[in-house]
Amino acid sequence: MPTQRDWLALIRLPGMGTARLAEMVAAAPDWPEGWLGCLPRQAATMLRLWLDHPARSPLLQAVEADLAWLTAAPGRHLLHPGHSAWPALLEQIGDPPLVLWALGDLAALRPPKLAIVGSRRPTREGLANAAAFGRELASRDWCVVSGLALGVDGAAQQAALETGGRSVAVLGCGVDVIYPPRHARLYQQLLERGGLILSEHPPGTRARAGFFPRRNRIVTGISLGVLVVEAAEKSGSLVSARLAMEQNREVFALPGSIHNPQARGCLKLIRDGAVLVRHVDDMLEELSQWAVSVAPFASVERSDHVNDVGDPLLRWLSDAPSPLDALVNLTGLSVPDCQRRLLELELEGRAAQAPGGWVRLPENAQAC
Repeated sequence: MPTQRDWLALIRLPGMGTARLAEMVAAAPDWPEGWLGCLPRQAATMLRLWLDHPARSPLLQAVEADLAWLTAAPGRHLLHPGHSAWPALLEQIGDPPLVLWALGDLAALRPPKLAIVGSRRPTREGLANAAAFGRELASRDWCVVSGLALGVDGAAQQAALETGGRSVAVLGCGVDVIYPPRHARLYQQLLERGGLILSEHPPGTRARAGFFPRRNRIVTGISLGVLVVEAAEKSGSLVSARLAMEQNREVFALPGSIHNPQARGCLKLIRDGAVLVRHVDDMLEELSQWAVSVAPFASVERSDHVNDVGDPLLRWLSDAPSPLDALVNLTGLSVPDCQRRLLELELEGRAAQAPGGWVRLPENAQAC
């Protein structure tokens, strides 16, 4: 696998966008020769120079600057496929980021995560609902994910932190850039209270309008579901909901008055199949399989684990799909080791991939 220095070089190869590099990561070519054989000529030449003579590479200055930032203070991280904290759910989306810059406490990525999004100009009721749901989810050990935006996003994240819970903010700028500036206090609270700030953009990158729709795919991509609190008929929150549906995530929406313009987007989502939510239990009921999957070892006492207690994976599989990141958290395996063992179980006829994760096959299916 590429080292951290190599990942910093890979993201700067000429003529290689994020989507193309992500396709290569998914194909898992051998490092480095497999990569060199798959890359376009210019990018391959640049990578070969970097590997053989880094001091002569035009990538060196940028890579060294990145490394200097990462090592200048605690709590600075570069996440990438193969990193122990890489959100495995991102491997299920069509256009994952190649790397994620992280600032804060990586432990915020461990609990099950649910995104809360909504209007930047919510009603007073919308703000109260966002805070109530953020508070209740945090009290039940769920991590609230959002984009640090004004309105619903910030209210939910603020409430989660004030409850003593975890929150992850995904930015459309560098993790060291506070945007929007009005959320400087919330940004600081995330860093002081065990939260985490993520971005696919290098430190120092300023916010741009085109970055936010792509930011939304990460908000939903690392989450098991998304709750839309208030949204107009044409809004970024509905973009997030559409992305969540495309990523096979659960979509929840709070109903509202037909006379409230900020409720029309939620009503449209419900009409189109989103789960109507009255309280947190409505969501946790839909996500019950994930809540079980990410429960601590000591709290899970199920008879179907007993016969396979020696297997680090099979003992945690059931007929309810378990996502890869939940299995990684439960077993302590690395993502590659977890994927390798799942493939072995699939070849043995003992497990199978299903929408939303992996399931354990019944004994009669294993014998076939």
